[in-house]
Amino acid sequence: MKTPRGVRRTDARLSDGRELIYYDPADAPARVPLEDTRGLPAPQPQVDLRTDPLTGDVITYATHRNTRTYLPPADQCPLCASKPGNPTEIPDHDYNVAVFENRFPSFAGPGRTEVLCFTSDHNSSFTQLSQGQARLVVDAWADRNADLSARDDIEYVFPFENRGREIGVTLSHPHGQIYGYPFIPPRMRTLMAQARKHQEVAGSNLFADVLAAERKEGTRVVAENGNWTAFVPEAARWPVEVHLYPHRQVAGIDDLSIGERDDFAQLYLDVLNRFDSLYGDPLPYIAAWHQAPVRIDRELGYLHLEVLSIRRAADKIKYLAGSESGMGAFISDTRPEDVAETLRKVARS
Repeated sequence: MKTPRGVRRTDARLSDGRELIYYDPADAPARVPLEDTRGLPAPQPQVDLRTDPLTGDVITYATHRNTRTYLPPADQCPLCASKPGNPTEIPDHDYNVAVFENRFPSFAGPGRTEVLCFTSDHNSSFTQLSQGQARLVVDAWADRNADLSARDDIEYVFPFENRGREIGVTLSHPHGQIYGYPFIPPRMRTLMAQARKHQEVAGSNLFADVLAAERKEGTRVVAENGNWTAFVPEAARWPVEVHLYPHRQVAGIDDLSIGERDDFAQLYLDVLNRFDSLYGDPLPYIAAWHQAPVRIDRELGYLHLEVLSIRRAADKIKYLAGSESGMGAFISDTRPEDVAETLRKVARS
């Protein structure tokens, strides 16, 4: 058992050998994990990685995932704490934050995929977490990033959340995932290439310069505090898109100080509340952490979170059509400055 800073960590195993980790506040009573009584067979994922010769992108084929659990009723949710008649992925009868190896992983052998449950409350969401609970999630992210980054078979660690059926979630319980890619994913290859060019020309970090420019210009800043700024990027691709940057360049979540973690939890909850106030109901979104790669170009990276929504109006969704899907050239119906102004003005719950 390891104890991350400010957190009580308890390690366990599920009946098929997968790892399960509980994260509790440091002052919580010691947890004695209950046994997983389901007697699951050992996972046998079918994963094939292929490289597209035209782009160099790695494409993952994980055919076993086609049979994964899809939107079960609440009383059969596999992410809730176990109870009589419904043994789940989390054997204990209650938990704060829990992480386990995905039963239907996108990678097998090299790489790893995990599920991170934000709370045991099935009817909650990240937006509804207390600041203390959100802070506990940050510590869990940090701990998992440190562990996964130490593995020889992982090149990039990607914590993320999908929220809303419009996004394509298959489980409605409040949770996110962590992908430990055995390769550098395409978007990060692109960002690192741009950062390298910027460093060679300007002699400075691309992301730090973007943050400085946004804070100076101000019109796209949504909110900020002592350690973080949230802004709509000048060239936002999505109808609603907000990036959260720490004011200090760090490579990964585990590099954040106590104060930076506190301030992130406060600002992120602020942004999510603004999202949900935009149209008066929960906004579907993807929250994507961008960290430095594990081994290469770490000096070029700059930890930040990008949060985006495909909803372009209260009753309209942006679909990726010909230009976006066929050519990767985004055409937006919303203007970044207008989105930022609206998010600044919306009432917060």
